[in-house]
Amino acid sequence: MRRPRETAPLRLRRATLHRLHLPLVRPFTTSFGTEKAREVLLLELEEAGGEIGYGECVAQRDPLYSSEMVDGAILVLRRYLLPLLGDRDGVTPEGFRRRAQAYRGHPMAKATVEMALQDLGARRLSRPLYEVLGGRYRRVPVGVSVGIQRDPPSLVETVRGYLQDGYGRVKLKVEPGRDSDYVRAVRKAFPQARLWIDANQAYGKGQVGLLARLARSASLELVEQPFPEDRLDWHALLSQRLPRSSRLCLDESVVTLGDLDVALAMRALRSLNIKPGRVGGLGPACELHDRASAHRVPVWCGGMLETGIGRAHNVSLATLPGFLLPSDLSASARYFQEDLIDPPFTLGPESSLEPRRGPGIGVEPVEARLGKLRRGRWELSFP
Repeated sequence: MRRPRETAPLRLRRATLHRLHLPLVRPFTTSFGTEKAREVLLLELEEAGGEIGYGECVAQRDPLYSSEMVDGAILVLRRYLLPLLGDRDGVTPEGFRRRAQAYRGHPMAKATVEMALQDLGARRLSRPLYEVLGGRYRRVPVGVSVGIQRDPPSLVETVRGYLQDGYGRVKLKVEPGRDSDYVRAVRKAFPQARLWIDANQAYGKGQVGLLARLARSASLELVEQPFPEDRLDWHALLSQRLPRSSRLCLDESVVTLGDLDVALAMRALRSLNIKPGRVGGLGPACELHDRASAHRVPVWCGGMLETGIGRAHNVSLATLPGFLLPSDLSASARYFQEDLIDPPFTLGPESSLEPRRGPGIGVEPVEARLGKLRRGRWELSFP
């Protein structure tokens, strides 16, 4: 897929990193544990002319979903990644990616910088980020991700609320022991609902049959990442056992193009969850989109409890043509009483979110809210 050429190098004046604490509307439980608040790293990159671009780190407080965590990301950003931006000749998102390859791993920390550069470059062009990425303006179909509840009746009532809110697709978090009865209760209560499940690597090879039977009996559209990220062979086995109406989706297993190529060769997926904050930024996310689309594998954009800043990046990405399945990009009110941005993202017609039409991601944080939620601040000036 052809994309617009990169913007001219950006000469930066300052990088400011904020650590913020945002309580969640309700606890969010997965097989990794329960989150009651979101620890957010927000990066501001200021160009010499005064324009500012924003990036958000999706690492969690603890290394549960990923080996990355907030404290580690702060260290990597301050010591290694942000100093790469001080080139007097300027820097581009792709140039930063090349330089950052000197440091192994840490795709979430790298994505924080890359996405802020992408936003800043689009703002300099006075163009929406989705357009610069090669997308087009369109409402993005979205769904809602529902954390593990204490019992099946509680799950049914939680799902009922989201369906009444207007969400057209529901993804249920599951784990061994809290799966079949829970999912079937939801299916019985809502026979026409579009249902997915997500296990976040919680199952073993011995449960292939259980998952295949559940997909069939509950008419699941999609089963996401049931096995550990390095067990593509188990995913391939389940993919063969699932009914044709159910797609096996990979998330944590695919970080790089090499990961995707191996999964495609093994027939270990039939859809792909792309989280730009997890795979190193918008550039890598676009490359994964293009490769998956070339193999006719539909993709969708996952969420990681982002504020409106990260959500704006994700919605921009999800305007690309290969994003054919509803993305996990719910309205701001799904997670936060008060988002960093104003106005917040709201659920639109037919379960959709609207990309902002302004330059870059089209949103900025409200300064007063930053001050109220801030738990730390670091600044690096460039000569």
